[in-house]
Amino acid sequence: PLPLAGKTFVFTGGLDRYSRDEAKQLVEERGGAVTSSVSKHTSYVVAGRDPGSKLEQARKLAVPVLTEQEFAALVNR
Repeated sequence: PLPLAGKTFVFTGGLDRYSRDEAKQLVEERGGAVTSSVSKHTSYVVAGRDPGSKLEQARKLAVPVLTEQEFAALVNR
């Protein structure tokens, strides 16, 4: 099963639990995609420590923002 099929993720800020590569691999193994910029097509922005302008952009575009803990719960279902 690919629970994240069709979903696009953007990461911003530092993650405590995963490296950026590990987080990307978790998304891709579950059928999702990771991009580097936020757009209206982004499904989720995962905000870690000290998130930057991507978090502001997500809020402007009303893209759902996940904490690292929420992301971990989503990929470990």
